[in-house]
Amino acid sequence: MIKKFVCILFIIPTVFFAQETETEQDTTSYDYILIKGDSIPRTTIDLDEVMLLHKLEFNSKEDRRRYLILKRKTIKVYPYAVLAAERLDTLNARLSRYEKKSDRKRYAKLIQKYIEGEFSDELKKLTRTEGQILIKLIHRQTGYTTFDLVKELRNGWRAFWFNNTASLFDLSLKKEFDPMNEKEDYLIEDILQRNFQNGQLKRQKDALGLDFFELSDKWMKQGPKLPPSSGKSN
Repeated sequence: MIKKFVCILFIIPTVFFAQETETEQDTTSYDYILIKGDSIPRTTIDLDEVMLLHKLEFNSKEDRRRYLILKRKTIKVYPYAVLAAERLDTLNARLSRYEKKSDRKRYAKLIQKYIEGEFSDELKKLTRTEGQILIKLIHRQTGYTTFDLVKELRNGWRAFWFNNTASLFDLSLKKEFDPMNEKEDYLIEDILQRNFQNGQLKRQKDALGLDFFELSDKWMKQGPKLPPSSGKSN
């Protein structure tokens, strides 16, 4: 009898704690999100970074009009700058496969003819100011001035000739994109960021490491006022 009692004393705590252990559970619950094409359940969704832009304020109707003109021209030529950067990346990647300088030169010449044939007709339609913006944006997207690209892909004389030809139309292939020191360049960057946000333009990371918030801190106190007009509207 005593033995049975002792056994019961040992069995009862064991059962009690066993039951307590079984009922103890994690009370934290999760709602899993299944995304098409992703076989791993996730508790969160990765969202694209959203940049909060300041409200545009203009000092005059003329400033607003000129900003809108700059916007139209920037949106028009930006896709060409993106394509130039993409073509340059492709060219550099493929050139690295060739060991002989003669093979690299031959391939580069083929690519040059292809690019010229692809874009020359459209680029000829650009106005002088659209050409100026494109030259700046090519530098923004590639990290190289148009002059340096022509010099690299052709030769120094070709670049010099193109630069002198462009100068007849008040253009410089050596022009850099400098939104920290040039107000018009900052406004171009402002236009790009706003149109990246609304999806009108394809976002492509710039090659210059620009910080738009830093740029805005410098310029927004002055309002989006363009530099004095040269008097040419093209």
